[in-house]
Amino acid sequence: MKESFLTASEYYKKIFGCKVYKISLDAGCTCPTRDGTKGFGGCIFCSSSGSGDFTASRKLSINEQVEQAKKLVENKLNKNRDFLYIAYFQNFTNTYGDENELLEKFTQAINQNEIVGLSIATRPDCLSDKMISSISKLKPKNYPANKEFYISIELGFQTSKESSANFIRRGYENSIYTDAVARLHKIAPEIHVVTHLIFGLPEESFEDMINSVNFVLKSQTDGIKFTVLHVLENTDLAILWKEGKFQTMSQDEYFEVLKSALQHINEFYLKTKKQIVVHRFTGDGAKKILLSPMWTANKKKVLNDIKKYILQN
Repeated sequence: MKESFLTASEYYKKIFGCKVYKISLDAGCTCPTRDGTKGFGGCIFCSSSGSGDFTASRKLSINEQVEQAKKLVENKLNKNRDFLYIAYFQNFTNTYGDENELLEKFTQAINQNEIVGLSIATRPDCLSDKMISSISKLKPKNYPANKEFYISIELGFQTSKESSANFIRRGYENSIYTDAVARLHKIAPEIHVVTHLIFGLPEESFEDMINSVNFVLKSQTDGIKFTVLHVLENTDLAILWKEGKFQTMSQDEYFEVLKSALQHINEFYLKTKKQIVVHRFTGDGAKKILLSPMWTANKKKVLNDIKKYILQN
């Protein structure tokens, strides 16, 4: 089964030849579900930081954010070891706003030392053809003209179950997602498309979650980020959880659906020979605001358990 996908670490090492870390940056954006365009409050599970609880402060310039984020990584690691960075614009919707200003911020980030790639998190309903084309042309100064610069676009999709999408206030239909993936592949086939999925949304069955996996595979995503639903303090989801309206998944429940998801990725590979990149096996909410499930707080242990439970089978 393992040959059907690459982990993010394996994928980056294959491209860059060494360990690569994503450093989270803030472009100063918001979301259409927050500013009144499509609603207020954002997605029901999203923290006030726009799912960027580990991102550098937007009060800093992009250059300052890059340097601060690099130092955080370097303080945890042996600097004598070879590693590089991908500039990751993570929180909120990073193609929502003045496109020229955003492109300038992306350009500032990729021109910093040791930055070898760019990753942009956004919504499929906030991605114009012009923006896709402009992003695809971004390269650092003096970058070889005949060499492609690594760029990925991460799409917040979460689920293919439309009633769940409405519940979490996603703000767009499934067809908007499939159209965005198709346009990305048509306009800029060199861009690596990553899709975010959440397992454990209220009233979703095991089958619903696997349907979401098959949906994004059929839509031709290049990579997937999996996570279990987190309940974070000061979110509307937290209110429902405290009222006992739903329960979050246990570790065993999550592992079972994740294992099945990987089996479906394997089946997809056997049919198409397209190798999917699994960029994340689970997420971790900031501990200071995490309410449930608490088993996710020790991410290192969870990832080790996943390897034992799933990857070695």
